[in-house]
Amino acid sequence: MTNIFKNIFIAFVCLLLIVSISILVVLWTFSNNIPDYKFLKNYKPPVSSKMYSGNGDLVADFSKEKRIFVPYEAIPQNVINAFLSAEDKNFFTHPGVDAKGVLRATINNIQNIMTSKRLEGASTITQQVAKNFLLTNEISLNRKLKEAILAFRIERALNKERILELYLNQIYLGSGAYGVAAASLEYFDKSIKELDYAESALLAALPKAPSRYNPYKNLDLAKFRRNLVLKNLLDNNFLNLKEYKEYIKQNIKLKKTKKVFLEDAQYYIEDVRKNIIEKLTYEKVYKQGYNINTPINLELQKIATESLRNGLEAYDQRKGWRGPISNIKYKDNWNENLDKKFDLENSINWQIAIVKKVNQFNALIETENNLKGIINYKDISWTRKEFKDLLKIGDIIYVKKLKNNLYSLKQLPEINGGIVVMNPYTGRVIALSGGFSFKNSEFNRASQALRQPGSAFKPFVYALALENQFTPSSLVLDAPLVLDQGIDLKKWKPENYGKKFYGPSTLRVGLEKSRNLMTVRIAQNLGVDKVASFSKKLNIYNDPQELLSISLGSAETTLLNLTSAYSSFVNGGKLIYPVIIDRIQDSEGNTIINNENRKCINCDKISFTGEDYPEIEDNYKRVISEQTAYQVTSFLEGVIKRGTGKKLRDLKLNLAGKTGTTNENTDAWFIGYTSNLVIGVYVGMDNPKPLGKYETGSKAALPIFKEFIKKAVKKSDSRPFKVPEKITLMVVDPLTGEKAKFTSKNTIIEAYKSKNVIDGKVLYSDNNRLDLNNILKFY
Repeated sequence: MTNIFKNIFIAFVCLLLIVSISILVVLWTFSNNIPDYKFLKNYKPPVSSKMYSGNGDLVADFSKEKRIFVPYEAIPQNVINAFLSAEDKNFFTHPGVDAKGVLRATINNIQNIMTSKRLEGASTITQQVAKNFLLTNEISLNRKLKEAILAFRIERALNKERILELYLNQIYLGSGAYGVAAASLEYFDKSIKELDYAESALLAALPKAPSRYNPYKNLDLAKFRRNLVLKNLLDNNFLNLKEYKEYIKQNIKLKKTKKVFLEDAQYYIEDVRKNIIEKLTYEKVYKQGYNINTPINLELQKIATESLRNGLEAYDQRKGWRGPISNIKYKDNWNENLDKKFDLENSINWQIAIVKKVNQFNALIETENNLKGIINYKDISWTRKEFKDLLKIGDIIYVKKLKNNLYSLKQLPEINGGIVVMNPYTGRVIALSGGFSFKNSEFNRASQALRQPGSAFKPFVYALALENQFTPSSLVLDAPLVLDQGIDLKKWKPENYGKKFYGPSTLRVGLEKSRNLMTVRIAQNLGVDKVASFSKKLNIYNDPQELLSISLGSAETTLLNLTSAYSSFVNGGKLIYPVIIDRIQDSEGNTIINNENRKCINCDKISFTGEDYPEIEDNYKRVISEQTAYQVTSFLEGVIKRGTGKKLRDLKLNLAGKTGTTNENTDAWFIGYTSNLVIGVYVGMDNPKPLGKYETGSKAALPIFKEFIKKAVKKSDSRPFKVPEKITLMVVDPLTGEKAKFTSKNTIIEAYKSKNVIDGKVLYSDNNRLDLNNILKFY
């Protein structure tokens, strides 16, 4: 009997030894083939970079995954308790693998197999960290063994708080949200610190099956799963019975984060995105959680976009109806196979509709959302057609809802354009739109399109003249001119718009009336090399050819660069560059890019409660004198009062600006400004071609500027332009430039540099005085 027990004991020891050796061999084999886990100690999950407006509103989110990293110390205890109760209640006591949990799951799974139920897992939070960071989702014994080994090793390398921090920031919680902070915003529009136990329990319910328990998809199932987590919280003594009963009665109240990711701002957002990727690389922008502060003003951005769209539509409607998108046979599911590229509902609130019936004075339609509607005659009046000649049954068209079931007929403009709004003192771009619809075309006509500015370039020629001893009253001959362009090239014969000539005219009149011949003569006198060099200095052109035609805006530039150059007339002659990013900070608040070019000299010395004012110094380069800048502004005020911009007079605001039109009316411009804003507008075809007779800068571009000013600028904001020192104001005859007599009726106040005025008389330099009448004839 003793031998029998002895043999059994020896066999048991041998078996135990074999099993132990086998386990050791298996563990050794798998241990040599598992990923490196040590990087988790300093690992930071990829975090989205966020773009903010000048007022601190969230504008855009640059990320592959929606995630906001929060350290363990910032995660509230109720969120931690909810996840522990749902996923791993023994987390703080087990060594990485929960033996009790494994045993319980094994017993339960035997019953589940017999009853054909879903098998339950026993993975701890540490095991889930190992799987999410280091392994795949493969369902196999191989992966489970590696997971367990890694869990033990991770527990030895990291403390529990760090493991939980990794888990709560990495876990996918549905609707594109990774981590508890992003999920809190996605489902409740709250910081995690504001969550109660019911809301925390809902988030803790999601890791099991994020899609299945997503409350946006299945509210009842989500509530059922949430209540299970609340029951676990009760069982684990995190809630008392009274609290538990109150929480399970609560309905799930969802609230999505208010997204200001507007179609209105898409061109601006895309320019910012490309800019920071160029500076910081794609990987860093999409993973390192930068905070990008920009100057964009969302209210002005909306006005700018609406003004541009309305102006482009107005032009397009002047050209009439081009026809429907297509024509199909009507059937109940007509809208199922529509090309998504035509869908503009979420971008500019236009819907696609099909025409069901055409009457004499209206048409019956059905929208892509299966809503019935009516288009009345007044809402197609711009087409200048009758309904019977305009629409047919089965026509696919764009419509915009007016009220109730009434709609207006729309068509996507062939023309396009851009608008830029800037602070002339800092270059901060407050609003920018590069086209009618970003969804329809991502090409940015404000910052990418190279176009001829035409007459919008002329103020720089006149500024250069004023810098070179011309005065506002210098007389320049407006008469025919023929110029050689070089060997084997035709002679160039510039003409005024309207093909008229006006004889000797003052410098002011030349710019106010946009006289081409006067401008060419001035450029010829100055030297085309000076004009080209000056335009390059102002960053209008990169490498312009030294041709006289450059004085009429024949070289190509962008709306953004031209608008920026106009800022020099407002800010006293300083060169500024467009700024679309104010500052970029990393996830820890360190500033890595700062585009502020000014500094306060005495801010550390003055008291905020005292009467002293901060003294601000900037590093902007001076390109023209303050006096010249003001003289050009005075000229451009005259453009509004008496010249090509007189359609703005009824606004009764202090405005200055210049129209621009290229040959055959191919491109139309208007650049204008108040004392604190500069606004540039460009209108033209993407494939350049004439816009049509009379479609000048004054008709096609100026109305866009006017609408923006009417909506965005109050009279109190439109202050008179500051007159600098060393400027003498005199009352003169605008046509001759001579000092006005007491009997003169037609007079203006002219601005002269004080050095050019002695005893009330304007002095002219010898090289700009060809006869006693001061008539300058440049042939």
